[in-house]
Amino acid sequence: MVLMGAGYTYAQISPESTSFEPAPQQPFGKLNPQAPPQVADFGPMVGVCDCRSLSRNPDGSWQDTTNMVWQFKYVLNGTAVQDEVWRDGNYASSIRQYHADSAQWIVTYNSFPFVAYKPGVWYGNKQDDGNIVLKQPQAAPNGMSGVSTLTFYDISSEGFNWKGEWIKDDGSITYPFWLIWCRKQE
Repeated sequence: MVLMGAGYTYAQISPESTSFEPAPQQPFGKLNPQAPPQVADFGPMVGVCDCRSLSRNPDGSWQDTTNMVWQFKYVLNGTAVQDEVWRDGNYASSIRQYHADSAQWIVTYNSFPFVAYKPGVWYGNKQDDGNIVLKQPQAAPNGMSGVSTLTFYDISSEGFNWKGEWIKDDGSITYPFWLIWCRKQE
């Protein structure tokens, strides 16, 4: 098959170049054996989870716990992982690529209806305890220097938990802003 568009002819797409992509016979794609081995870090999460979400209001109080769906799948022909979240009319998605040269995950985040002019980017790795920790420098609303820290923990084939925290650079303040508990759909 040759694809045409805007006056350009694209190279023929071979079945091998898309054999690890999501498709009817493999709705969440497959891990490409040529991908960095760390791409398997998110393997237990691949699929669809029913989740409970608890996040903060702007005044710091906790909102009511809500339901959400969190789906993970292999993309970029099985060399990366994409997640998609549906919660209360809000949608979000991240692409997670492992960058072997810097030995860390690079995660870009986009959402709707809260569209960012610059997608958030987090960096991190799987820890010795099995948790996946991703960080992004981020000042607190009062200007205090710190880091947005996202942690996947209690990861298993049955589900996982997630927490978002803001941590002051010197570690003296930890402020959890979002907690999520997920269980895989049958």
